Amino acid sequence: MPERQILTQISPRAWEHPADRAALNTLRALPGFDEVVKKVFAVLGEKGVRQLFLANAVRVGPRQRPKLDELYSEVLATLDCDTRWDLYVSQTPVANAMAVGMDRPFIVVNSGMLTILDREERRNVLAHEVGHIMSGHATYTTIALLLILLGARNMPWLAGIAFLPIQLALLEWYRKAEFTADRAGLLGSQDLKSSMSVYLKLAGGGAGDDEIDLDAFLAQAAEYETEGDAVDRVWKVLNTAFQTHPFATVRAAELQRWVTAGDYDRILRGEYPRRGTDDRPLTEDYAEAGSYYRQKAQDAYNTASDVLTRARDAFTDRMRRGS
Repeated sequence: MPERQILTQISPRAWEHPADRAALNTLRALPGFDEVVKKVFAVLGEKGVRQLFLANAVRVGPRQRPKLDELYSEVLATLDCDTRWDLYVSQTPVANAMAVGMDRPFIVVNSGMLTILDREERRNVLAHEVGHIMSGHATYTTIALLLILLGARNMPWLAGIAFLPIQLALLEWYRKAEFTADRAGLLGSQDLKSSMSVYLKLAGGGAGDDEIDLDAFLAQAAEYETEGDAVDRVWKVLNTAFQTHPFATVRAAELQRWVTAGDYDRILRGEYPRRGTDDRPLTEDYAEAGSYYRQKAQDAYNTASDVLTRARDAFTDRMRRGS
């Protein structure tokens, strides 16, 4: 594999998905959201959040999982990140990882994730989580997970706040933030095949004593994205409304679109915003997000139109035969 490019002084804006920042700013504007954030900070605090997420985990270092620690160092160097956040491994069978915390974010990788991934796939996951922190996601991810794990009933100090709109908006942002971090994962690994195989394994697990095929999975991802009628698309929305992550097939297809558009290659050529020089109006975030959602809406409209056309043709043909 070619030597990875060091992305000197890269700004997280280089990899942020257009719908991510727009969804986050919409979330911040929701009535009651600021109050939720302030109360969680006041009651739990940094130490409380750490205790909640680190009740049973081991901190990675030169003597504790040194290979993972070395891989983490390489990821930080590739993304030219001068902050080294604490990294933990938790004995949890579910394949997952997260970047959480408030004043001092930290990364937790479940042992179930490490079990199914090889070294280069682990590199992608670490870069994904570093991307979350560099993009400022950790605080909002923490709030979302607390609301999911504890629920409003277990946080009486939040009584009187309308939770459903905040919960839905948080989860909508959370899913778009995953698209952002997926791009960071690819930039940190600079290995598209390994990045895509992470989604394959998240969807179906490791091969074990059998075989798994990445090309077949990518074909499945394309099928999920393009096939189905208007009713299927409605179910896709309903099935993901309360999920923290997009489906693995959707993430694979979304990352492939970004690569195909040429943005990934441009970044590797050094054409990206540097930290401290990339300020731009919020209206541009909304404009890009609007373009993204318009395309999604157009795809749904085209599917619905096709269904209606076929239904009309079938009805006309039936009537003609009957007469």
